[in-house]
Amino acid sequence: MIKAKASPKKSATKKASPKKVEVKKTAPKKAAVKKTVEPTTIVKTVAPKVASEKVVVTTKVETPKKVTVTSKVTAAPKATTTPKAAATKGRKIVTSNINGVGRRKSSVARVWLSKGNGDVVINGRTIESYFTTEATRLDAVKALVVCGLKDSYKIKVNVKGGGPCSQAGAVKLGVARALLKDNESLREILRKDGLLTVDARVKERKKPGQPGARRKFQFVKR
Repeated sequence: MIKAKASPKKSATKKASPKKVEVKKTAPKKAAVKKTVEPTTIVKTVAPKVASEKVVVTTKVETPKKVTVTSKVTAAPKATTTPKAAATKGRKIVTSNINGVGRRKSSVARVWLSKGNGDVVINGRTIESYFTTEATRLDAVKALVVCGLKDSYKIKVNVKGGGPCSQAGAVKLGVARALLKDNESLREILRKDGLLTVDARVKERKKPGQPGARRKFQFVKR
């Protein structure tokens, strides 16, 4: 048999084919654009509140005017005003410029003189009903008796405070001062009898720790 000739062996080494280089296309980077947001002004339009006004319609009704016919009457002239005095119980308003004030102890007497027949009214009462003793009556009008004018004046007295003796002394001084206002020439006569001198003696007060003003308790030694 005829052997076929073996074909020469192909070289085991294969020629490496050149590798393909992949070129990546890079797109150019875009510059970062900053977005600027413009500030927006929001304007709120508020509709004005319209207050509902109440319309009050008033109708004036004209009343017919009354026409009064007045007749002019000539008024009488006003009387002259007199000085006001306290008009309390037992007192009367006296109008006279001849007056005097007398004081004795805690009594105060206000005396008014006017031309008259010698009547003496004390707190709205006669002197006989007010002073019950003859001594107090004589003491109250002593100034008139000394001057001899007992029946020439009418006397009105308002007196308060103290007892009957001190009130009589207050009236005596008030009458003397009123007479002096009316006639200055009576000063010598009134001064001679001591009717213008104020008797300032007052009862001394009681002291604590003793029975009277000057009286003391009896001293006991044992």
